[in-house]
Amino acid sequence: MEVESLDNAGWFKARASSATGGCLEVAFLRDGRVAVRDNEDLGTPPLVVTQHVWRCWLDGAKNGEFDLPG
Repeated sequence: MEVESLDNAGWFKARASSATGGCLEVAFLRDGRVAVRDNEDLGTPPLVVTQHVWRCWLDGAKNGEFDLPG
């Protein structure tokens, strides 16, 4: 999928994010995939994954598997 085709994908970010940036944005695509991008680096193509991959990542995040070390 071309980056240009994701410009109007319905991006949103977490309510906990600040208005000045520094957060990830997510878009649920019509074909069922999920796109993730850094709102401070819109020149870099978004990461696009399947619903299965997204669910696995969310489960891991909820379980603390991706917490920063320290």
